[in-house]
Amino acid sequence: MREILPALSRWYASGSPFGLATVVAVSRSAPRGPGAAMAVGPDDQVVGSVSGGCVEGAVFELAKEVVETGRAQLQTFGYSDEDAFAVGLTCGGEITVLVRSVSAVADGSFGVVAASVAEHRPVVVATVIDGPAPLGAVLAVWPDAVSGSLGSAGLNAAVTADARGELAQGATGRRHYGPHGERREDDVTVFLQSFAPPPRMLVFGAIDFAAAVARIGVFLGYRVTVCDARPVFADPRRFPDGIEVVVDWPHRYLRGTEVDDKTVICVLTHDPKFDVPLLEVALGSPAAYIGVMGSRRTHEDRLARLRANGVDAAELERLRSPIGLDLGARTPEEVAISIAAEIVALRWGGSGSPLAQTAGAIHRARPKPV
Repeated sequence: MREILPALSRWYASGSPFGLATVVAVSRSAPRGPGAAMAVGPDDQVVGSVSGGCVEGAVFELAKEVVETGRAQLQTFGYSDEDAFAVGLTCGGEITVLVRSVSAVADGSFGVVAASVAEHRPVVVATVIDGPAPLGAVLAVWPDAVSGSLGSAGLNAAVTADARGELAQGATGRRHYGPHGERREDDVTVFLQSFAPPPRMLVFGAIDFAAAVARIGVFLGYRVTVCDARPVFADPRRFPDGIEVVVDWPHRYLRGTEVDDKTVICVLTHDPKFDVPLLEVALGSPAAYIGVMGSRRTHEDRLARLRANGVDAAELERLRSPIGLDLGARTPEEVAISIAAEIVALRWGGSGSPLAQTAGAIHRARPKPV
């Protein structure tokens, strides 16, 4: 949804209604997860995807119909063994998609929600997807405000409380209630989609590899900061737009900036006067990933210096060095891919092995946010 919001905001501001399709449930090997979105706007413009191409044609027609009628629709798509040409997912999975019409009249909260997401302010969008409440009704929930309605005051109150809890976890999923928000009933199903601020990627060392790592960090959805104590290297002109560039001693900057259990730290300096004090701070933080560039000899020297400074074995185990997966990477772009691959593998609990050499489910349950 984040990726297509700029287009949706333009359509909304122009007064052009558009059909918004959102994946609200998946089963088995579905290609996109809950929250994936596709929209059909003026002149049949299409942005986003709900299945990677399997059912987009059918969703396109459904979105146009929903805009014409103004009535939301819930549709499930799966594979049909009886009819190989039926609309369905060739991977054998199943997705349920809610399609609703969005305009200033149909959803007065959308513009404010889009602005909140763009400004990294946390918000949850709660949408009725089943039951006696109005299908497609929307309630937007912020930590300190709400907008919209799901049809009853009791349901609004129950969903608001749950939405704020989900927002704290950055979670997206379905919740069940009675018609008036009763906790022990399941007549009404509500899809809660959290838009928490994007996680941070902190890149230390503004060397030639840093620009490639920063670009792929943005591609993965991180808010990227590059930090180096040397002004000649920490020059914003050397990096793509939208990437924060800071001139400061790395350890001092890290000590004074926000780090949580979703933050990834990439140390590319391989210079002990920068690395050692920086890693002492990093290893004392809740960061999800701490990767450090350097040869194996450099890594052994770095470990010895950290041990001498009192860093214990458990903390040193958190270091991923040499940084990245073994892809045979050489160029800055290839090295950035190897680092991104290691981060993604950690996020989802992947082995980093070729899928052709593994067995079982391809898409794993998420162990923790990274």
